[in-house]
Amino acid sequence: MTRRPPARRRTAARRPSRRRGRHGTSVTVPAVAAVVAAAVIVRVVNWLLAHWWFLLIAAVLAAVGGFGWWQQRTQRTRWEQVHLRALRYGLAQLDALSHRQFEYAVRDLMHRDGCTDAVQVGGQGDLGADVKATDPLGRRWVIQCKHRRHGERGAAVGTPELQVLNGTGRPVHKGDVVVMVTNGRITQPGRIFARQQRLHLVDRHLLGSWAAGSRPLWELLPALPAPRRASPLSRDPDTPGWPERA
Repeated sequence: MTRRPPARRRTAARRPSRRRGRHGTSVTVPAVAAVVAAAVIVRVVNWLLAHWWFLLIAAVLAAVGGFGWWQQRTQRTRWEQVHLRALRYGLAQLDALSHRQFEYAVRDLMHRDGCTDAVQVGGQGDLGADVKATDPLGRRWVIQCKHRRHGERGAAVGTPELQVLNGTGRPVHKGDVVVMVTNGRITQPGRIFARQQRLHLVDRHLLGSWAAGSRPLWELLPALPAPRRASPLSRDPDTPGWPERA
């Protein structure tokens, strides 16, 4: 019979000891690190207890810094509100915008009027809504924007565009007030369709009054639905036609 080489037996016997060495090292390093970290923490705590005045100064500085940050934030918010209240657009300014910029301008005007949640949502797959907002009386606004580069000389908004808005404004977007806004014209058949479907129209003339003035859009449009929430300006909830509250 052939005997196994003795070198292989010695090699096999040495392997477990090497593994034990590696395992012992991997356990020792975290333990030493934990001991060192605990010692450092103890020394820091003892130093802070001996120098309590340092903690007092740090607390005062933190309080002063926090107050300054809060004051700057309040001032910035106040200036933003002032800017929004003073927001005005001329028709020439609106004509010079791109379609997307026009959507943001309409959003900012709604925000100026008190719709703090006004948001621009226009884009691919918007399903006929470019701006959404909730007015101070709780009504949900769904607005489609049609910007015409040449203003009144551009293509008029007609029945097909209004049909798209009518098909999604209430069923899909759950709007209480569904509006078409354009810096151009609206065809007469489109106006008739809008009146039949209770859609609201903001043409170039009305847009000029709204954008350059200070009155909110709901004061310029007729026959709006009743408010959703009670307020000094809202109708009596017992009045017929009062909608369910949100």
